[in-house]
Amino acid sequence: MAPLAITVLGHDRPGIIADVTAALALRDANVEDSSMTLLRGHFAWTLVVGTDASVEDVAADLSFLEGDDLVVSVLPVTDEQVESKAEMQSFVISVHGADRVGIVAAITGAIASYGGNITDLQTRLGGGLYVVVAEADFPSYADAAKLTAALTAVGETVGVDVTVKPTDTDVL
Repeated sequence: MAPLAITVLGHDRPGIIADVTAALALRDANVEDSSMTLLRGHFAWTLVVGTDASVEDVAADLSFLEGDDLVVSVLPVTDEQVESKAEMQSFVISVHGADRVGIVAAITGAIASYGGNITDLQTRLGGGLYVVVAEADFPSYADAAKLTAALTAVGETVGVDVTVKPTDTDVL
């Protein structure tokens, strides 16, 4: 089975996941990985499915969602895009402070400059407090103490506190 990446975006309503997975099941497409969230009433779901169906066939199967003002994209996942994490070390970077423009840009720019690849990113604004939690993979040779010092320094330039911790190994 070849993997396909699918995104579904739009105004939330009950049953979106049920509708998508029912259509995929008719193609014997197996949901392998997915992440879904609601952001201020907007549905955002990214999933990778294993299937023998073509990109065009799966896109046609999901085209009925466009009637609900949902935007669907279907893309092939190539072998080059599937990398081994064996030589990477993972960290959770937590940021909090007063809200202002440029926090995410500064922190993610610093992560990238140290060879980090963000694998998960969550941001929340509440009561004037801005919180960012990012999971990132870094090359195995990255020095945790230097990384922490560098990200803390960048955080100071935008007025936020930054903590960096190694990621616990997932059970999954």
